[in-house]
Amino acid sequence: MTFTVNCSILLTELPLLERPAAAKAAGFDAVEFWWPFAEAVPADKHVDAFVSAIRDAGVQLSGLNFFAGDMPAGDRGLVSWTGREREFLDNIDVVVGIAERTGTKAFNALYGNRLDGVAPGEQDELGVANLVAAAEGVGRIGGTVLLEPVSGTPAYPLTTAADALAVIAKTQAAGVDNVKLLADFYHLAVNGDDVAAVIEEHAKDFGHIQIADNPGRGAPGTGTLPLGEWISRSRELGYTGYIGLEYKAPAADAFNWAIRPVA
Repeated sequence: MTFTVNCSILLTELPLLERPAAAKAAGFDAVEFWWPFAEAVPADKHVDAFVSAIRDAGVQLSGLNFFAGDMPAGDRGLVSWTGREREFLDNIDVVVGIAERTGTKAFNALYGNRLDGVAPGEQDELGVANLVAAAEGVGRIGGTVLLEPVSGTPAYPLTTAADALAVIAKTQAAGVDNVKLLADFYHLAVNGDDVAAVIEEHAKDFGHIQIADNPGRGAPGTGTLPLGEWISRSRELGYTGYIGLEYKAPAADAFNWAIRPVA
């Protein structure tokens, strides 16, 4: 099983640049991050420090989010955020630059919350245009844009796999084929989606899988979700990528479950 540690939600007791090495010390060879900077276009020195932390740790940066706004304040992406188009487009070039230095191929583009005073259709039109631009940008380095249903944020309009797949179909109609579903089994389950059915219908086309248990968004085995079975079935149906560990747990025992097979 090829796991990748999401170092934006795990190992947070450590400074961000120390987390890749901590993941390596815990026995993992790959990490993923939400956007690790406070702005869409960070200073070169900050990008250099981030890339060096990945390289020095000897891990693969398997995934990276596009800039998503102020996540602690509740922002969930700029893809459909009217008025911030330039910011998102400028971020694409930074993401591609990091990818060229790290070999990263998967990039999560959080769609964005619904905005007061803006028609949903207007946001969705922008969302498709920005996803196409992102797909064309990362396509230059063989990359894939990931689109994710999210739970816990009422203003975020993509809550089920079907919601995300409908947007992906629009990007395909617009001429790109490298926007894929990010199947976060925790978010899908919490939102009431039929995860097993989603796997049966779409696993071979998943762009990425992330896991956490429910209730609590904790480590595998702390809740009731059949994560091992879902992962195994996804593999059987053709998914070959990483399994992202995107759950909440103290660093001291974050990976205790890993001594037991989950699939």
